[in-house]
Amino acid sequence: MAQFQSLIWIMNLAIILTLLLNIQLSSACGKAEYRTGVECCPMCSPGHRVHKHCTEFTVTSCVPCTGSTFLDEPNGLTACIPCTNNCDPGIGLTVKQPCRPSSDTVCGTLEGFYCLDPTKDGCRAAQRHSSCKPGQYISHTGTTSTDTVCSDCTGDTYSDGSFTSCQPHTQCDTLKLQQIKPGTHWSDSECGPQTSPPIEIIYAVVGVVLLAVIAAVVIVTTTRRKRKETVQRTYKLDFLDTGMGKKWTPFVE
Repeated sequence: MAQFQSLIWIMNLAIILTLLLNIQLSSACGKAEYRTGVECCPMCSPGHRVHKHCTEFTVTSCVPCTGSTFLDEPNGLTACIPCTNNCDPGIGLTVKQPCRPSSDTVCGTLEGFYCLDPTKDGCRAAQRHSSCKPGQYISHTGTTSTDTVCSDCTGDTYSDGSFTSCQPHTQCDTLKLQQIKPGTHWSDSECGPQTSPPIEIIYAVVGVVLLAVIAAVVIVTTTRRKRKETVQRTYKLDFLDTGMGKKWTPFVE
């Protein structure tokens, strides 16, 4: 029984020593090395994979990545990684940088799109820039990383949604034209040739005519009143001249 316990103790000790040895060997590998078995092998450089691991007497054998594969870091891998192939125009992406042995494909945004899911060097998903509505102007133009910002026009200005600032309404009177349609926040004033006198002239003419009519009425009324007074005075004079007891005939001018 004692011999059996001693054997178990020796086996446990061997296992512990083996683990300690592995830990020591692992910690002994440098930053530019990888472990294979008991060996610390030099890593392959970016763009290369391991062809043959190193041995006690040889160094690591590396070969370049081929086809649509890459490795972008120093490594001890025996196979390269397939390149990304999803720069889909349907989600606003385009190839910004094609795949290389030492780097993956980098996707960028199409013209008129901005990135929704950025990566270190590119983008995984994009969305089209917002369009401003009529009555709004583009206060901040969209970029590859930000959306367009729209603002409303105010006062006597307008924009069809594509302007970077609201434009003042055209003043028709300065062009010697008349306004056909007033301006709004989404459209300019419409001017055209004057087919009738301006409203100010019409008001002036009507005013003059009214004054002339009023003056004529006053003159006629005054003339009639004076003529009536003259006739009355003539009647009275004829009556005095002919006497009270005689019949007289009115004098009419």
